[in-house]
Parts: sequence; C-alpha cells; structure tokens
Amino acid sequence: MTAVTVVYALLYYLATAILVVGLALRIYQYARTPQPLKVPTTPAPLTRAGVVWRLLKELIVFETLFKSNKWLWLFGWLFHFALLLALLHHLNTFFGSFGLVRPLSQYAGLGMAVGLAGLWARRFLVDRVRYISAPSDHLMLALLLGIVLSGMAMRYAAYPDIVAVRAFFAGLANFNWQPLPAQPLLLAHLALVAILMAVFPISKLLHAPGLFFSPSFNQADDARERRHTAGWTADTKD
Repeated sequence: MTAVTVVYALLYYLATAILVVGLALRIYQYARTPQPLKVPTTPAPLTRAGVVWRLLKELIVFETLFKSNKWLWLFGWLFHFALLLALLHHLNTFFGSFGLVRPLSQYAGLGMAVGLAGLWARRFLVDRVRYISAPSDHLMLALLLGIVLSGMAMRYAAYPDIVAVRAFFAGLANFNWQPLPAQPLLLAHLALVAILMAVFPISKLLHAPGLFFSPSFNQADDARERRHTAGWTADTKD
C-alpha cells in the first residue's frame, strides 16, 4: 500500500464525515429555526401545492434571479446546469447508470468554466458587488475553478487510469483499500474536491439546501385564512 493511497483514503474519509455531519447539523438548524412572521415574497402562491411549484421553478430555472438580473442568471444557470452534467457523468463513469448524458458531458467542463469566469468577473467589474465581496468569496470561486480546470486537463491532456480510480473509491466504500494512481493532475483534482467537501457546510454554497428553508419562498400567502404561529409559541397555552 503506497503512502499516496493511505493519505488520500484518510483524507476522503475525513472529508466525507465533515460533509455529512456538517450538512446534517446545518439542515437541522434550518429546520428548527422559528418563522415568526408570514413573509412570502409576493406575488406568492396561495396553496401548499403552489409553494411546491414555486420551489421547483426556483430550483430548476432560477425564476427570481432571471427576473432580477439576466446576466447573473445566465452565468449562474450555465454553471449549475453544467455542474449537473458533470456529476451525472462522474456517476456514469463509476456506476454506468446515466449513459444518456455521455454526448453532453464533454461540454460540462467548458460550461462550468465559462459560468464561473462570468460570476468571478462580476465581483471585480460591478462596483456594489466588489464592495461586498469578501476574500472567502474569491477563494471559493478559485477552488471551484481549480476543480474544473484540473478535471478538463485530465480529460484532454493527461487521462487518468479510470479503472484504478474506480477501484480505489469502491475500496473506500468496502473498507478494502486499493492503490490510487499517483498522477499529479489526478491527485490535485481529488485534493481540491476533498477541500470543497470539507468547507461546504460552512460556506455560502449552503444556498442549495437553504432554498427549501427560506421563509420568503416556502410560505403560502394565506395569512388571512390560517393563523401563523412562531416556533417558540407552538406548544404554549393561552
């Protein structure tokens, strides 16, 4: 067993534990946070079915973002759609379950790179966005772009031993470690992904699950029809 295999095996166990536990704690925190007021963003749906439809539109087409800023919507939606293709391509590589995405997967890296470049340029070119941008915002974009560029480099310049990589991750799942190829681009790519997994629960990327807990989106506009109570008053008696 090589030192590279041991280090990366332990790294991915640690990163996975941080991701799962951290994400679970964040979601628990979101779910337990009281919503003292009815604050749906209008025009808001009047029924729970309408709320579900609204959340689906936000999740799939970023409806509110499209209405507010077309350029931001374009780069944001392009990045997220290409990210979905990349994730399906990786699942297809390891499990062979999403063969339909293979023709489009070759464009996933380019789509993510263009989307991230646009989002990052916005933080430099738009005055008000540059003013509120923290170093962590730039570091997160740099991390994502590093993952994308290292992945594209492996696809077009130094293709790794996929069979060995698949065996390595299968071994992690079965606690039967298999050798990981010591290819520099592969190791860099995997290290950046592990870092992303570890910082995800404490980063702004939590807008993904946070959307479902946002009072402005998950509430129906039925304040006149139903009495709304805050979480801390639910069990109190009059």
